[in-house]
Amino acid sequence: MIRPMTTTTFSYIRRLMIPGVMAGMAWMAASAAIAAAPFEDSMAQRTLACTACHGPQGRAAPDGYYPRLAGKPAGYLYNQLLNFREGRRHYGLMTQLIDPLSDAYLLEIAQYFSSLEVPYPAPPPSTASADVLRRGRQLVTEGDAARKLPACVQCHGQAMTGVAPHIPGLLGLPRDYLNAQLGAWKAGQRRAHAPDCMQDVVSRLSLEDINAVASWAAAQPLPADTHPATSLPAVAPGSEAVRCGSAPLPARGTVEPKAKK
Repeated sequence: MIRPMTTTTFSYIRRLMIPGVMAGMAWMAASAAIAAAPFEDSMAQRTLACTACHGPQGRAAPDGYYPRLAGKPAGYLYNQLLNFREGRRHYGLMTQLIDPLSDAYLLEIAQYFSSLEVPYPAPPPSTASADVLRRGRQLVTEGDAARKLPACVQCHGQAMTGVAPHIPGLLGLPRDYLNAQLGAWKAGQRRAHAPDCMQDVVSRLSLEDINAVASWAAAQPLPADTHPATSLPAVAPGSEAVRCGSAPLPARGTVEPKAKK
């Protein structure tokens, strides 16, 4: 169900105080886009505040700071919205924007962006050395058994386009964004529902490992089929399945109240 954008919704959007010059400029662009758009009563219009930062149709901002939303698994997008609202991820703009919204409406937003079919741009050429890229490829595709590090493909899919409904793809993301997110996991600034598998895995990575993984993944072209896989790949011999926590989806047809903090 798509709910109409009310005067109250516009009002709280305009009242948000956004720290930082980048966020302030993005919010001015979002406000201008909302004010200029003719009323359509559509999810596309109500997510203009999202696409002002994340790019048209959620295809990612050109600066590489705001990641792609289009085509990501709906469960993953929903889980991240909850993580921002409930303090497991930290960015004031996101938290204030989604704080008044119910779980069910956040799921509608996630499902909308997940359904968008938007082409990926070609990856930029890598500036990393051959040794760094070789190390990154090894960690992503094979892992490191000596340190009990699973390969990234074990969870994110052999094609690295993610696995529905909860695991995102790693291709099509800028190196700086991947570095920042992996660094946030390592520093404890990004968390997830228990069991927090990413925190456990990233804690065993060195900063050099993180840079290698991000550099290699960011340089890879997208496959012809960019959709998330529908099931996890088979666990490699000698490896253990990785258990990760995620937020349960709201029951279909229900409107859940905002979680209390």
